Amino acid sequence: MKRILMLGTGGTIACKRTESGLKPVITSDEILSYVPDSRSYCQIDTIQILNIDSTNIQPSHWLTIAAAIEEHYEQYDGFVITHGTDTMAYTAAALSYLIQHSQKPIVITGAQKPIDMENTDARTNLADSLFFASCDKAHDVNIVFDGKAIAGTRGKKERTKSYNAFSSINFPNVAVIQEDHIIFYLDDKERDRETVKFFHELDSNVGLLKLIPSMDASLLDYMAEHYDAVIIESFGVGGLPSYEQDDYYRAISRWTGLGKTVVMTTQVTNEGSNMSVYEVGRNIKQEFGLLEAYDMTLEAVVTKIMWILGQTKDPEEIRRLFYETINRDVLWYQDSIH
Repeated sequence: MKRILMLGTGGTIACKRTESGLKPVITSDEILSYVPDSRSYCQIDTIQILNIDSTNIQPSHWLTIAAAIEEHYEQYDGFVITHGTDTMAYTAAALSYLIQHSQKPIVITGAQKPIDMENTDARTNLADSLFFASCDKAHDVNIVFDGKAIAGTRGKKERTKSYNAFSSINFPNVAVIQEDHIIFYLDDKERDRETVKFFHELDSNVGLLKLIPSMDASLLDYMAEHYDAVIIESFGVGGLPSYEQDDYYRAISRWTGLGKTVVMTTQVTNEGSNMSVYEVGRNIKQEFGLLEAYDMTLEAVVTKIMWILGQTKDPEEIRRLFYETINRDVLWYQDSIH
């Protein structure tokens, strides 16, 4: 029988109603009591790491979760993390970089309604997660939600209320869970056999700028004083405005002159970026050698840059690590325009 460690961090799954709204107060042991049948196929222990609304999640919490898994890694066959849905995709991506080449499954799950409600998705999601974490074929970091297993770097919350809240972006689901069956969609024959590696540093000085028409480029100047990297969410396949003043050109020149990292991505959820298509993207990427997210999710880009800058500040090493595929985060890129 597999040994599973369940780590509680709070979120809607652990909430009860209070005068000020839903608040996470239910403990991991209490949550586990709602899925007694899971003990028929695995032995489960619990620890309570946090009990917070996931809106309050910070990079320091990701390091705490990863450290708890590292501490108990040899004693268990799999791990399940109960978490709020609002920042679950960020946590899943962050753990994908902090814990690499895990031959054991690390599953993140939660719910759209608290587990003590009569009509809730929490009990199904938790039972599915424990089942998936007990599967011999499962490995690495995955989100399990609404009967789907999604690679930790590919998940995104696309619905605020529905039970099918999460989608796998630009990548197929790893598996589906249907009653007592797990159907894997991906051929795992090429699964790497490297030893698990844990990382202990993140650089949280990463900013995000979402472009809107006529936005003042001086925002980038302000951010250059406070951040080590900026991610720019541009329009369509990617580019920067070339207004009459050329302010964006000047702002990017300043960033790169300071030796700081600039990553271009797109506001469009599906199909990714390709800055080589239009002049507004190709020229500025060619001159400044900007990094481009291509098919990566925003959550993966944010946490990957935090992880990379926690390891190195060398521009060439940053570029190499950014385009290295980790837990299926980036499948295609064209890094010849720089």
